[in-house]
Amino acid sequence: MKKSASKPASQNKEGLTGEKHDIRPGQSLELLKELHILTRDGRLNQDSRRKLKQVYHLYQFIEPLLNTLQEDHTDICLVDHGAGKSYLGFILYDLFFKAGQTTSKAHIYGIETRDELVQKSAELAQRLDFPGMSFLNLSVADSITSRELPEQVDMVTALHACDTATDDAIQFALKKKARFMVLVPCCQAEVAAELRKNKGDAVRHNPLSEMWRHPIHTREFGSQITNVLRCLQLEAHGYQVRVTELVGWEHSMKNELIIAEYKGLPAKRPAERLAEVLKTTGLESLQRRFFVTP
Repeated sequence: MKKSASKPASQNKEGLTGEKHDIRPGQSLELLKELHILTRDGRLNQDSRRKLKQVYHLYQFIEPLLNTLQEDHTDICLVDHGAGKSYLGFILYDLFFKAGQTTSKAHIYGIETRDELVQKSAELAQRLDFPGMSFLNLSVADSITSRELPEQVDMVTALHACDTATDDAIQFALKKKARFMVLVPCCQAEVAAELRKNKGDAVRHNPLSEMWRHPIHTREFGSQITNVLRCLQLEAHGYQVRVTELVGWEHSMKNELIIAEYKGLPAKRPAERLAEVLKTTGLESLQRRFFVTP
């Protein structure tokens, strides 16, 4: 009698061979396929496994913050700036918000300037039955005054929002009195341009200007000092700031993660330091961007 072929012992219900441990329990496989983290036949290749590792690594930083918010109220409002295809928003909703969507008014807003991505994200949220997700075709700067967003939000995320868009996300979060910010800055060009422009008179007697005398150092120092200024600005508004590295994002030079929590901390000293750094580096023209008072 011919024996029927048996399934491999490592194959699970979803058809994933030897890969069950890579995907969190309860994770929507349809979502992972739509985000091209899983192949259409439900498998992980080397590239998609790397993407999944990155997403989960970032989620490990954000989940405790969401738990803290949930202890206070369940109707959490999160705004994701420069959302792109909304990878982050969908993963957060699927892993954290989905379970309570029938009883909670928690909401994630994805802000993106490319209308085709906004439309696709909205269609995907409807297809997955994620009612607590909305997508708006706005720039980060325009979202600050948009009436389509609530007066107050709990958390603001900005994953690789280019150049000054990260600063706009910070301004948005400050105006909306966000308790948490999670930022992965990208492409800081504005400060480097100002450093080049003011390299002469403003820093002639400052020996530390050697740190950005050469063009390649100007670019690198510009990127570094931009994030230093952002951290001082956040501290000057009463936030506690933690800066760390996104492990597993080695393919990208932009892997610095800034996490800020509003604590109402003393703001005078960081505000003074912010002003001193701007003056010492010849960047006083950027005071309106790295503002201390709104």
